Amino acid sequence: MEAVDRLLQIMARLRDPERGCPWDVAQDFQSIAPHTIEEGYEVADAIERGDMDGLRDELGDLLLQVIFHAQMAAEAGQFGLQGVAETLEAKLVRRHPHVFGGAEGGDAEGVIRDWEAIKEQERHEQGQGGSALDGVATALPALTRADKLQGRAARVGFDWPDHRGAVDKVREELAEVEAEVGGEPQRLEAEVGDLLFAVVNLARHLDVDPETALRRAGDRFEARFRRVEGELSERGEPVGGQPLEVLEAAWQRAKRGGGAG
Repeated sequence: MEAVDRLLQIMARLRDPERGCPWDVAQDFQSIAPHTIEEGYEVADAIERGDMDGLRDELGDLLLQVIFHAQMAAEAGQFGLQGVAETLEAKLVRRHPHVFGGAEGGDAEGVIRDWEAIKEQERHEQGQGGSALDGVATALPALTRADKLQGRAARVGFDWPDHRGAVDKVREELAEVEAEVGGEPQRLEAEVGDLLFAVVNLARHLDVDPETALRRAGDRFEARFRRVEGELSERGEPVGGQPLEVLEAAWQRAKRGGGAG
């Protein structure tokens, strides 16, 4: 823990109003929050790429965010890193009674059910028990938040019995989008939102994480489009201005050369 203590000292120095870094001193919780979110995504990216050296580096950047927030809270007389660690320690013990208490362990699914039940009890104790949807953060990525909201509703029985109901709902919402094309922009936006929400519900029923699925679809699109650009560049032709049938043919060749989807 000596390294962590040194990090705390470095952060305190960076935040020193007289001897610190002007940029660090000027920050607050709101200005740092986007960096915290970004670092979380960079951790996920390193994991996706299987880059362990990169993961170690990105975890350090994420730890910096925790230390930064804790330092600002300490300056405000709220809590420090010690308080963060103590809160986490108590939470981990409380939510693992099958490890630290006398409860039966069961299987992984049973552990998840117990974990969610304990979290629900915690929300009640914190005065957040009025809705099954309490505690789903509004700042989550939209796909992730939709998935969590639907999962919470499903736990109290508001759900299709299987994926077929979700498929039918996607078709229904797509038809409603088509009916609004050319109409009022706000209604069209609402229908597109409903369609996306329905697709997330289908993904949930199929045990597919929608955020991961869309991110990987974006990666595939990027790789294929770059292959299209490369093919045209080799022929000395620009992408812009090409007939759609030429681009589509190049796209199909790119798909055949680069995986599923």
